[in-house]
Amino acid sequence: MFGSEVLDVAIGVIFVFLLTSLICSAMREGIEAWMRSRATHLEQGIRELLHDPGATGLARALYDHPMVSVLYRGTYKPIDTIKGWTTALTRNKTLPSYIPSRNFALALMDMAARGPSVNASTSDPAANVLSIEQIRKNIAALGSPPVQRVLLTAIDTAEGDLARAQKNVEAWYDAAMDRVSGWYKRTTQAVLFVLGVLVAVVLNVNTLTIADYLYRDKAAREAMVARAQVAAANAQFADRATYQSIQAELQSLKLPIGWDRPLPQRRDRNGQPTTDWLQIVAGLLITAFATTLGAPFWFDLLNKVMVVRSTVKPHEKSPEEASEDKQRR
Repeated sequence: MFGSEVLDVAIGVIFVFLLTSLICSAMREGIEAWMRSRATHLEQGIRELLHDPGATGLARALYDHPMVSVLYRGTYKPIDTIKGWTTALTRNKTLPSYIPSRNFALALMDMAARGPSVNASTSDPAANVLSIEQIRKNIAALGSPPVQRVLLTAIDTAEGDLARAQKNVEAWYDAAMDRVSGWYKRTTQAVLFVLGVLVAVVLNVNTLTIADYLYRDKAAREAMVARAQVAAANAQFADRATYQSIQAELQSLKLPIGWDRPLPQRRDRNGQPTTDWLQIVAGLLITAFATTLGAPFWFDLLNKVMVVRSTVKPHEKSPEEASEDKQRR
């Protein structure tokens, strides 16, 4: 039936999107390991949070504090920018990609009570005790009115409870990190789109050509659905996939992928066959845009469509029997 054929074609296309998304994700992780963009976004976010854009005051003191410096190797070197590839080789690639909210809050409160610098006097047993009173008394040592106001609000609303004040600072930090996560996600989507265009063009993964091929070739369509069923049943399919295994999977499917195959044709005004570049560009862009949604999205969608197919197929094979009254008539 027409409906089941279209459903099977959709499953095949979704499976191709899943594979190309996994390829782009693997490439993205390789770029991340080299660029350390998570650490870059985190460092830039902390600079904004502490109102220290040049990393010459509180941001530097925070990264030098033992509660934070234990999370990375070497000394703190501010990252110049989060934009551009020219600074990739000069960035400090040892900075942490994640700082727990507890470490941040304790470091900031300690700097407010004992001073931003870590030296013999501030680390002496006779140094100030970390308490609500000492934080309020020495808070001006931070040298940042906006951050001081946040800390004063945190300790005032804690009503003398140091643990509650710490939780308030942690909540402030977590809210800022949600925004940093938004920056990172938008950057990741842009990178995935560029990688999606690269993969689609290099491998010639044309969504329109693949959909047309699957619709016309029943054997290829059934083979694709069978392979998609195996992948959907394996919950760890996406986690265990590697670039080499995914590329081998694409090649084994024997789809119209690659530039060694005939390109889509159309008739010009004179009725002569010519390459349909509009269809080629549109098909490649669809593939590229699909990769920006990510492999988890396509894996989840594949499972949902498989559930729909499992309810449609049995109904087609065994239609409802006529009632006894109809049979008698």
